[in-house]
Amino acid sequence: MNPSVETNTSKKIEYLSPPAPVSMSDGYFQIAGTDHFWVQKRFGVLQQLADGIMKDSAEIAEIGCGHGLLQRQVEDEYGKRVTGFDLNEYGLKHNVSRTSRVCCYDIFQKDDEFRGKFDAILLFDVLEHITDEDGFIQAILYHLAPAGKLVVSVPAGQWIYSGYDRAAGHVRRYSFGTLRETTERNRLDVEKWSYWGLPLLPALMARKVLTASKKDAGEAYSSGFDSRSALLNSTMGFISKLEIIPQHLAGTAVMAILKRRPT
Repeated sequence: MNPSVETNTSKKIEYLSPPAPVSMSDGYFQIAGTDHFWVQKRFGVLQQLADGIMKDSAEIAEIGCGHGLLQRQVEDEYGKRVTGFDLNEYGLKHNVSRTSRVCCYDIFQKDDEFRGKFDAILLFDVLEHITDEDGFIQAILYHLAPAGKLVVSVPAGQWIYSGYDRAAGHVRRYSFGTLRETTERNRLDVEKWSYWGLPLLPALMARKVLTASKKDAGEAYSSGFDSRSALLNSTMGFISKLEIIPQHLAGTAVMAILKRRPT
């Protein structure tokens, strides 16, 4: 069974907040699995930029955990649990993590249990869905330990914003410059960063053309993200590895490690 659609029956979802709609296509949960080339590449970049942070952190959380692909990858690679927060009940019910805590939780609720608890918080492919970046980041920082690190990954290249992005619920794509503007407003410093996915840029340019005529959101999302076959997935995985990380030229995404600015 595709791990992206495996129903979560092995552990209980903790309902700390009621489920709520989010600006996120359920199509992602139906397509993406831990074997998807893009999911594997993203985790590889995390390892290259933040391996020490992942090894040293006692408490790790993921905001927007969805169906738990990143939680599962961290469990398998580092042997650590990742507390997962999301409001999308469909994603949570299909969460594939094995040992991690899975919570339906609104971070604006700011439960006392989580005040300054986490040494590392992972925010992967979430910020681009959020209209109020600053309010959202401040809510996240409530949960981060004073010396903790926030690891963010967002799609890059507003110039390749397409029908796929609209179908996915993306408000924007980023450059490192626009991401840094956001972090500086919130008194966060960039410790390390990299673009990633540079070899995949031609594919995203083609995706922009391909999805331009798609009027159905589900069709636009599927045509833009589904790797379609094991051979194509393997080929794209090979191509995606043809870059050195970190690199500051360009890419389909940008990842950054953030820390609080000293007061």
